[in-house]
Amino acid sequence: METLTFKYPAAEPGRGRTLVGCVSSGDLEVLIEPGNPGSLDIQVVTSVNGSAARWTQLFQRLFEGRSLPAVKIDIHDFGATPGVVRLRLEQGFEEITHD
Repeated sequence: METLTFKYPAAEPGRGRTLVGCVSSGDLEVLIEPGNPGSLDIQVVTSVNGSAARWTQLFQRLFEGRSLPAVKIDIHDFGATPGVVRLRLEQGFEEITHD
């Protein structure tokens, strides 16, 4: 098990909380909650040691050119593929931005 942390610039705090996905074989759980103004903070707990570069690249592609809400994101990964990670994060952002 490995715990990774990431920080990105963000706008105003996001509204609401959401939980998407589940921790099971090949999936992951994403918890999103309001954060501090100007900061998007991510903590990843992963079963795949040595995967920091993969997570960094995934977040850079996902967040590049986007205005993001200031939120805290906790990810509990059970070996999910980058496609599943992106899907769950997009689901989470959609849930907190739509009433």
